[in-house]
Amino acid sequence: MALPRKSYARTPTLGNPARTEAWALLETARLMDGAKSGAPAALLAALRKNWRLWTIFQAELVDADCKLPSELRGNLLGLSNFVDRHTAQLLANPEPKHVDVLVNINRQISEGLLEGQRVASAKATQAAAAPTPEALRESA
Repeated sequence: MALPRKSYARTPTLGNPARTEAWALLETARLMDGAKSGAPAALLAALRKNWRLWTIFQAELVDADCKLPSELRGNLLGLSNFVDRHTAQLLANPEPKHVDVLVNINRQISEGLLEGQRVASAKATQAAAAPTPEALRESA
């Protein structure tokens, strides 16, 4: 995996795919949001970057080795198809006010990914703190 460019203010933690995906979604949301008030070329570039990101997600979701539950896969593929259609419309007619839909989708999906990480981390911490059956027998 290539390391993130030095130009990013923050970069994802290596070895944690969910955090990396959340970071990428937030980064493209930030780019799209910032480009709304700038030059049209910047907006188009941000939209294309987001589209590439969602194309990567699509490729992973249709892969036979994808470990996500089928219902979640289907939902994300449907959302990805919406992102495709909406992005194509924006590339043809770049209206900044219509970019918010994509920005909000990215932010919400990234929050879901990060919340999943927080829950998993909390469960791991609880499991590590819980006494083992052997320790319970020894203390009895």
